Amino acid sequence: SEKADIVPGYDFLVNSVWPEIVHGLEEKLPSLFNPGNPDVFHEKYTTSMDFVRKFERQCGSQASVKRLRSHPSYHSFNNKWNLPVYFQIRFREIAGALEEALSDTLEEAPAGSSYCLLATHMVWISLLKCWSDQMFLPLLAHRLWKLSLQILARYSVFIGEVSVRPISSENMKESKKSVPVGRKESSVSLNPSEDQGNGSSLEGQPLPSISSTQLVYVAADLDKLQDQIPDILEMIKPKLEMIGFKNISCIAGALEDSKTSLSACMPTLNNRIIQDLSESSFTYLKSALEVPRLYRRTNKEVPTKASPYVDSALKPFYRLQNEYKDILKQPMIHQWLEGALSESTQKYYETVSDVLSSVKKMEESLKRLKQARRTATANPVGTNGGMSDDNKIRLQLALDVEYFGEQIRKMGLETSSIKSFSALTELVLTAKDQATAEQS
Repeated sequence: SEKADIVPGYDFLVNSVWPEIVHGLEEKLPSLFNPGNPDVFHEKYTTSMDFVRKFERQCGSQASVKRLRSHPSYHSFNNKWNLPVYFQIRFREIAGALEEALSDTLEEAPAGSSYCLLATHMVWISLLKCWSDQMFLPLLAHRLWKLSLQILARYSVFIGEVSVRPISSENMKESKKSVPVGRKESSVSLNPSEDQGNGSSLEGQPLPSISSTQLVYVAADLDKLQDQIPDILEMIKPKLEMIGFKNISCIAGALEDSKTSLSACMPTLNNRIIQDLSESSFTYLKSALEVPRLYRRTNKEVPTKASPYVDSALKPFYRLQNEYKDILKQPMIHQWLEGALSESTQKYYETVSDVLSSVKKMEESLKRLKQARRTATANPVGTNGGMSDDNKIRLQLALDVEYFGEQIRKMGLETSSIKSFSALTELVLTAKDQATAEQS
């Protein structure tokens, strides 16, 4: 009662009630402090700490609360909760699931995930778990923050591993066989105490391959995860404010560093995807070498449309635009198309140039032969008296390049931004002019 006389130096709640409560819990309910089941431990701990806060509010003054918090039984009660063990269990739980997902790199994310691959999905799930109400404990905030940064750093290492894999044309299901479930490919682990000596056993072994689709998925996931870095800050911020931590700019800076580390992985991924697209396209563009064979001594009609190989060469670009438009940003698709087309066009230019040079040499050789024999049997003019085989070849290549340029523009790109395209166009226009001039 507020009207009761206060005996100096005596605090009934602190010196009598609280010690009896603690003694009763420690003696009669020792399982309360057992961290073996982390979910149960979390529930018991949060309930107990809520009780302690309510008990403190029953103290009559700030001085009484200070006496309670300095009482030996108060420290004994708090020390009974083995928070480091609880964190280690949670650490193994999160890190184990994440490492398994990183090993199963070719697995697709479960339905409903905003990511393409299981690996990135588990990175996000791991971060959510760290700061969820069902796991977070205020006294472990510093450890959970460190774990969050470790998760992002581990993902950067994972991206680096994937970026150097050879690209396979196999489909996803078949490619998955190259990576056994549960295998750790990197000697870098989320757990700093894990033995690092096994990494050398993988030296000399060929890297497992990754499909083109998987490489695109990795790039899409990496880009999306970077965009969600601010969401991580908003998730962590209220938890830290709960414990009185106010230096949020420090946390934001560390997350920005993590984002920078992730961004550093992007150029390598972009280059690999551009290279793969370029090679897939040039596999067909080099069919320009076959054009002379189609017209020499075949009496084939004068060409009026582009060769089928051009459409085949454009299929990888159409596929990128159509199949991945929902998971990739348009600027990223544009960057890949422009880069891949520039590389394949440069090789295409070299191929067409070689073909035209060969045609010219053959033409000159036939003219010399005709002059030597003074006969019409080696006349390069076709049997129908029309366009020569050599000029048909020139015209066909010009039609192919013109159609190639039209399709590039239909993709929303400017041919002026494609390296070597202007030189390629000039090359075939010169050849076309020669063909039509001789015909007339």
